[in-house]
Amino acid sequence: MDESPWGLMDGVLRLQFSEEGADTERLAVLTRYLRSELLQLDVESVRALPADQPQPGTRAFDVTIVGALLVDLGQAAEGLRSVVSVVRDWLRRGEGNGRTVRLELDGDSLELSRASEADQRRLIELFIRKHSTGETGS
Repeated sequence: MDESPWGLMDGVLRLQFSEEGADTERLAVLTRYLRSELLQLDVESVRALPADQPQPGTRAFDVTIVGALLVDLGQAAEGLRSVVSVVRDWLRRGEGNGRTVRLELDGDSLELSRASEADQRRLIELFIRKHSTGETGS
């Protein structure tokens, strides 16, 4: 497998999300809830996105980026589609809270926020279709 621009292997979906006015504690709660939902899917793993490596000579401890998850899609054919479905439901439940989700896979990204339902559906289908056929690029 090839590595992505962030040093991740292909087949690993990066989710980064935010909510207007949310503090770190709120984002941590949202991260746990979304991770819990994603773990119920047929994916290899769902883990917090680690922060940058510590500088040499500093004490290292496990620091993660709040509001970000890595989803290893594994070999499941419907993995990406099921993850995106959960993310869309999560966005809908937060409607009015100004939620945004950015999905990144194999060098491509898709940001979902206040787009209309029809626009979201169209963009998601294009993103899924591209990654289902093995195309790469921007």
